[in-house]
Amino acid sequence: MPDRLLLDRRTLLQTIAVTAGGGLSAGCSTNATTNDEQPSFDGWLENTDNYDGVVDKTDAKSVAVAVGAEGINAGFAFDPPALRITTGTTVRWEWTGIGGAHNVVATDGAFKSKLSDSATMTFQHRFESSGTYKYACKPHSSQGMKGVIVVQ
Repeated sequence: MPDRLLLDRRTLLQTIAVTAGGGLSAGCSTNATTNDEQPSFDGWLENTDNYDGVVDKTDAKSVAVAVGAEGINAGFAFDPPALRITTGTTVRWEWTGIGGAHNVVATDGAFKSKLSDSATMTFQHRFESSGTYKYACKPHSSQGMKGVIVVQ
C-alpha cells in the first residue's frame, strides 16, 4: 500500500509541475526550446526559415556554426541560427562554400568577419559579456540569413 501512495504522489507532483509550466523534472535537459517557447528576438529571425528554437550550448567551451547552411532554398542560412552560451565561450563560424560569398556581422559592431566564399574560411569570436548578440550575412540578410547568440 505505501508504494501505491508514493506512486500516486509522484504522479500528482509531476502533473502539477507540468500544469504550472515546470515542464521538466529535475535532472532533465533539452537542447532547444519548444515551438511554444521560441524567443522572438524582436522579430529578428522571423524570415529565417531554419529557426525552430534556441540551441543550448551552455556547457560548451566552443561552438561551431555553419555559414552557408541549407536554408532559404540552399546555402543562405546559419546553422544553428540561435545559440545560448555562457560568457567565455568561443563561437567559430565555418563556411560551407555554398551560396556564394558570406560574412558574419554583428548588428552592434561587436564582431565582423571578412566576406568569403571559400569552404576553408573560418571566423571566431569569444563572448566575454552577457547579452543578446544579433548578427547577419550582409549580402543575404534581407533573405533571412541571420543569427542570434544569447550569452548568459
